Amino acid sequence: MTVTLRSATGDDLMAVGALHQRSRVAAYSAFLPVEALADPTPEAMGRYWVERWRWEQDTHRMTVAERAGVLVGFSHLGPDDEDDPATGLLNAIHLDPREQGRGVGRALMVDALDAMRARGWQRAVLWVLRDNAHARSFYERGGWTPTGAEREEHIGLAPTLQLRYGRPL
Repeated sequence: MTVTLRSATGDDLMAVGALHQRSRVAAYSAFLPVEALADPTPEAMGRYWVERWRWEQDTHRMTVAERAGVLVGFSHLGPDDEDDPATGLLNAIHLDPREQGRGVGRALMVDALDAMRARGWQRAVLWVLRDNAHARSFYERGGWTPTGAEREEHIGLAPTLQLRYGRPL
């Protein structure tokens, strides 16, 4: 079955949150302790996206991927977090774990890059967990390269190192 991409609506956000949590657990469990991934719950992650949508829907874009009417992935993008007006930030690409390797992530990335070009941005950036070798490889195959910038964030109580990647549009 073919995957369909469309703009998210407010009605999608609780399902996006549940998918986001499943994706995080599957992607990060190889290098983060289970306690760090236990919270937020899928429902709490949905509420997070509902609240974030309230504040960002005019400046950000969320795209959902569906297969046979079922949400299987999403992307989220917006302005650069370092206020460079020529740069867009790919905040997230998350997939249902069963969709890994089926082309959904690639379709979401191509769509996000096209949307960034349409907004007039000349460069795209993102943050990826240093220890997430699968995601880093995915982005590198898509033309992204490390910029040298790093930051530490917490997932639960676990500190994680994130690397900034960039690419021209």
